[in-house]
Amino acid sequence: MQRRQFICTAAASAVASSFSGLAQAQDTARPLRIVVPFPAGGSTDMVPRNMQDVLPKLLGGQAVVIENKAGAGGSIGMAEVARANDGVTFGIATLSTHGVNPAVFKKLPYDALNDFVGVTEIVKAPGVIVINPKLVPAKNFAEFVAYLKANPGKVSFATPGNGTIGHMWGAQFIKSTGTDMHHIPYRGAGPAINDVLGGQVPVYFDQVASSLPHIKSGKLRALAVSWHERLDVLPDVPTYAQAGHPDLNDPSWFGLVAPKSTPAAQVERMQKAIVAALKDPAVKQRMAAQGLYPSGTSSAEFTKQIASEVAKMKKVAASADIHLD
Repeated sequence: MQRRQFICTAAASAVASSFSGLAQAQDTARPLRIVVPFPAGGSTDMVPRNMQDVLPKLLGGQAVVIENKAGAGGSIGMAEVARANDGVTFGIATLSTHGVNPAVFKKLPYDALNDFVGVTEIVKAPGVIVINPKLVPAKNFAEFVAYLKANPGKVSFATPGNGTIGHMWGAQFIKSTGTDMHHIPYRGAGPAINDVLGGQVPVYFDQVASSLPHIKSGKLRALAVSWHERLDVLPDVPTYAQAGHPDLNDPSWFGLVAPKSTPAAQVERMQKAIVAALKDPAVKQRMAAQGLYPSGTSSAEFTKQIASEVAKMKKVAASADIHLD
């Protein structure tokens, strides 16, 4: 036990020392602020909180404050980040805020491509299609697709709302499988998954991180995941590619963005801190237990990725005629 603790401490110290000079060169008196544009307790919120105890050590003792600014599909929080001009405000970007929203909303209070600079992709988050096994007599993906084709338009899927990532994933699934399902939008992920668990709606498109406890308990049945290989946490569940639909295999992701006005040195400092935090043994363990997979890309790579995601989601939105005022 002592030897394991020594190894973990040594690893964290080695990682921290790799850029301690850069951290010391910055003003650490003001708390660093990370805005989460969704409610506390959800998948987006898990990501920075997994690192909250480690980041101050990597940032020369600078305090890290996490604030939840939820509403309008993440738009309220992201707009606040875009307006910040203090050099210490960052935001958790998601496939929803920096992919789906720009594709489906005619007007947003922020510009995903021009108001931010990407800091780093923090983690990738595999998606999953789940069913309430009490409502759908399907034990696997193939049986589910066959059931849908035998009952066109009679099966519904729940999402956190119109134009959300769940809606986009559902539209992609319908197109790829040649099936027909009825979309039921809710006001948020909580009410949606509660009705699926309660037996009001049979199907839900989610991220593994938030559905995993319900899958493990047997209340929901996972049929496929969007990942390049089977997940350690769900070894019996095939990927979409293994189920014959590689076009559905792209996972979701969470990253860190900064307002465009943020000094380049501060962006670099945060990128290095996040990458170092992702190597911390305790952080890695927490992420793995939640079905989150550490990434840690460069600022340039993540900025380019955001542009690519917006373009891809615009094609999905156009194909499924998903547009919101």
